[in-house]
Amino acid sequence: MSASGGTKAIVAALAANLAIAVAKFVAFLFSGSSSMLAESVHSLADSGNQGLLLVGGKKAKREATKEHPFGYGRERYIYAFLVAIVLFSMGGMFALYEGYEKIKHPHSLDNWYWPVGVLVFAIIAETFSFRTAIKESNAVRGKQSWSTFVRRSKAPELPVVLLEDLGALVGLILALIGVSLAVITGEGVWDGIGTLCIGVLLIVIAIVLAVETKSLLLGESAAAEVVGQIEAAAVDGDTVTRLIHMRTLHLGPEELLVAAKIAVRRDSTADQVAEAINAAEQRIREAAPIARVIYLEPDIYSEAAARTPADPAKTPGGPAGDTTPH
Repeated sequence: MSASGGTKAIVAALAANLAIAVAKFVAFLFSGSSSMLAESVHSLADSGNQGLLLVGGKKAKREATKEHPFGYGRERYIYAFLVAIVLFSMGGMFALYEGYEKIKHPHSLDNWYWPVGVLVFAIIAETFSFRTAIKESNAVRGKQSWSTFVRRSKAPELPVVLLEDLGALVGLILALIGVSLAVITGEGVWDGIGTLCIGVLLIVIAIVLAVETKSLLLGESAAAEVVGQIEAAAVDGDTVTRLIHMRTLHLGPEELLVAAKIAVRRDSTADQVAEAINAAEQRIREAAPIARVIYLEPDIYSEAAARTPADPAKTPGGPAGDTTPH
């Protein structure tokens, strides 16, 4: 993923959410609408989330140290997980509480034109932010469907902003419906129902984000197409005759660790094996530039061992292991 593309989407979302949060809170003060209060807290939480993503991106750029020899690339995953927690607690749970209170103690809305006007403004602003996120995502998602892009993306920023903006737009529509029904019927309970719907929506989005970010934190392998590129580059048919097995792990969105056992010719000398490993590493880096850390172990391929059902990571000359992303 383009880091600049993700940053652009984050900044656009941050600017929109800060303006919307202020407008919603003013509308709440003039109207007493619980939907507007829930939405103002939602926008404030989203603004904090975008700040977390920017901080995570900056911290992830730190150089590797002795204590962290593989660098700080996963900082971006940690801060994206914090976004899910904030969205769940500050956004979803607060909206559920506020909606419950409004249903339990309903009251009519004052100056209804304030929340309606602010909601229309907010929908326009969020649409601009959402459009920016879609444009930046289209530049990197290729032929993937949107659901696949959100599930498989190794960079968390764009999926997070996409889901937040989508949730914000749907939440604004729910708030507008709740406020409109409260004004038309004179029953403030509809405002509370709209607030409850917003809370459920935010919690669902937060859970989706938490699940996907948890997978990245645990460590995901490279995408299938990247694995194929590495497999093809590792073998030259001359000094490296085949790839026995391989494991890949994302150290960060643009950093990949590759560990593989490669088969070399039985009569190769130590110098020839060393040259074969160096050449294979060079081919892998050219084929997959995100392969920053590469460990190649030479071995002699054995047909007998290949037919033995065992863990390829523990069996010398064993069959090719799991080279597909988890």
